[in-house]
Amino acid sequence: MSEAPEIATAADRVMPGVWHWRVHNSRIGGSISSCQLLTSNNGAVLVDPIRLDEAAFAELPAVTAICLTAKCHQRSAWHYRTLTGAPVWAPAGAAEMEQRPDHRYDEGELLPGRLRALRTPGPEPVHYCLLAEDRDALVCSDLLMRGEQGDLRYVPLEYHDDPDATRASVAGLLDHDFTLLLLDHGPPVADGKAAIRALLAGDTATA
Repeated sequence: MSEAPEIATAADRVMPGVWHWRVHNSRIGGSISSCQLLTSNNGAVLVDPIRLDEAAFAELPAVTAICLTAKCHQRSAWHYRTLTGAPVWAPAGAAEMEQRPDHRYDEGELLPGRLRALRTPGPEPVHYCLLAEDRDALVCSDLLMRGEQGDLRYVPLEYHDDPDATRASVAGLLDHDFTLLLLDHGPPVADGKAAIRALLAGDTATA
């Protein structure tokens, strides 16, 4: 079961059309698990969902799709599919999940909410980040994390299938246009590219 037992009490509006909430997930030693809701002209997309208080969730735009970045981020997707009726999109080629997704997507595909699928292997072979093309934002799955305060860092590389591929995937994020970095493990980063460049510079310095 990949769902965190904790429930977030409130959602933060990060920018127009983007909400974020997070919990300290006891399934991963109390580290942060977070998720995002992004709206566009064709609806509201919930990405790698974490459970939110029912009253707080009811105040958000109605969810029309749920997108997963990897098998390991099923989280509360099936709960919210049952609650909202929204279809679940998951990566093609990912291992069998707890329930069957409604749709599968491939690299480069444009998903609901104008989310562009960017394949970013390393944490596992079938792993994606999602570029929000009309929000100047990138949703980053298991590559990067940060605490409530502090600098951006890698999700611990000992948990990754291929740490070198993770480093290459992080460097490759700089090839895409975004400013806001929305993390699945930590609060958002306002200038995401600057934070990634600083991380990579430190990585090179210690190599």
